[in-house]
Amino acid sequence: MEITHEVGSEYNHGQRCDVFDDSEARLNKYTFICALLASSTSILLGYDIGVMSGAALYIKENLKITSIQEEVLVGTLNVFSLVGSLLSGRTSDYIGRRYTIVLAAATFLIGALLMGLAPSFPFLMAGRIIAGIGVGYSLMIAPLYTAELSPSMSRGFLTSLPEVCITFGILLGYILNYALSSLPQHINWRLMLGLAAIPAIAIGLGVMAMPESPRWLAMQGRVNQAKEVLIKTSNTLEEAESRLEKITKAASVLVTNPAGSLDSAHESHWSGKGVWKELLLRPSRPIKRMLIAAIGINFFMQASGNDAVIYYSPEVFKAAGIHSKKQLFGINVIMGLSKTSFVLFSAFYLDRFGRRPLLLVGSAGMAISLAGLGLGSKFLDQSESKPVWAIVLCILAVCADVSFFSIGLGPITWVYSSEIFPMRLRAQGSSLAISVNRLVSGVVSMTFLTISKKITFGGMFFVLAGIMVIGTVFFYAFLPETKGKSLEEIGALFENKARKMDNRGGEMEVV
Repeated sequence: MEITHEVGSEYNHGQRCDVFDDSEARLNKYTFICALLASSTSILLGYDIGVMSGAALYIKENLKITSIQEEVLVGTLNVFSLVGSLLSGRTSDYIGRRYTIVLAAATFLIGALLMGLAPSFPFLMAGRIIAGIGVGYSLMIAPLYTAELSPSMSRGFLTSLPEVCITFGILLGYILNYALSSLPQHINWRLMLGLAAIPAIAIGLGVMAMPESPRWLAMQGRVNQAKEVLIKTSNTLEEAESRLEKITKAASVLVTNPAGSLDSAHESHWSGKGVWKELLLRPSRPIKRMLIAAIGINFFMQASGNDAVIYYSPEVFKAAGIHSKKQLFGINVIMGLSKTSFVLFSAFYLDRFGRRPLLLVGSAGMAISLAGLGLGSKFLDQSESKPVWAIVLCILAVCADVSFFSIGLGPITWVYSSEIFPMRLRAQGSSLAISVNRLVSGVVSMTFLTISKKITFGGMFFVLAGIMVIGTVFFYAFLPETKGKSLEEIGALFENKARKMDNRGGEMEVV
């Protein structure tokens, strides 16, 4: 099988490395701390998702806004996170991964302060726009940095930490909703939103103690500094040298400079120039497959309606007959605990079971849960008595939906998006995929209530269940397993799908 120069040279010509090194299997404490610090930027998005589900109820009453304005308010952060996602790839190629994380935290800090101090709806919208840009930066850079820092045998666990932090942030938002709900209406929602400034400051300061990505350093020709980082993030010197050899080989792949001649990444001090053209205008066949996989998983992550279900769950349960805000926020806390439990399960077992099994189980489970939620909501919508069994079914179905999301799509989307692109395309390829994520999230968040009024909540959940059935089929067909492979080896999985002889048994296999 012929392997194209663009990908093959960067992935050791498609050769597989099946040698298992026990040293790589042990989790390096320094790597874990760095990955946790980087991933903590995702707490900011999770907190906003969780706290906004409750704050929106008080904002609507206090500022006298309409349901459409509520949708715009909620969805604005997701839509403008698209801007941050698009900018983050080139920014991180230019200034580095670490300073991009600092930029993300600083931008969200400004937005959080504006939201907390907002005297009016336009002022509040301005804060959410700025915070959204910061969220877009953080969603791309946290898993990317972690993937580039992590050894292959623990990359799944470490790169799923952003989703763990998102889930923790959601739970924190739910708890603060519950705790602050008894305060005066004009104060509680401002505190709910403004308190996000505290973790933003802590994250910005903590990230300054982290090292730069060794792969970005190698792309800049700073191999000695990359080696120093790898020694700290590896369990043995031999492991560090082996990783350095693979990284420097991938970093030396030829790229075209503006004059049209060829320079190595070492000589050109890589800043990401020309990547968008390679991704969108003249991608090779393997790159097309990577784009389909990365954009597809990000599309279905948000088309599943998970963010909208969390944002608007109080509205859903109000329609089901639960009107006490304390009870609504109590149900949210139960949802948050359920999400947290299952995302931790996925994080700990992702490198043991692999990406595909957990993703397929999670997606199929979401389809069934959403169908159950649609059934319960449809019955409640058509019944005046609001039977308890239907309300319980809706609560259990929502908890099941967010739990299956946390097993599969939640963590694995970030893992997959950050690991499948070759080094020179990784930042901007991930940026493009996550931009689709944020665009779909914004569209769903800004239309969920409007569409639900047209077809009822039950009808909306049946639509989302159908989308997840399609998503499950897509994942089965287009996403290969990446467990245990180094970032430099994954490209071989996306080479031309042709049957070739297995050297060990003479059997034909599809690669």
